[in-house]
Amino acid sequence: MRRLALIAAIGLLSACGVAGGPVAPETIGVAPVIERQKNIQEAHEANQRDTSTEPEEKDPALLGQDENLPPLRPVGTR
Repeated sequence: MRRLALIAAIGLLSACGVAGGPVAPETIGVAPVIERQKNIQEAHEANQRDTSTEPEEKDPALLGQDENLPPLRPVGTR
């Protein structure tokens, strides 16, 4: 009986607490996620501005590919 109580106590004590190290409260929530996304977006835009200074060469085979085509399955017609 004493062994059973000891096993139960060890099981309960090992189940208490959290797995892993402590987490800083500044990294939890929506505001830090939004701030990280803004930083990534600003870095991406800065990278785009740096690479956009070079003139783009258009492939002659792709010219005329941006035409608006009718839908494949028109709605409301027979």
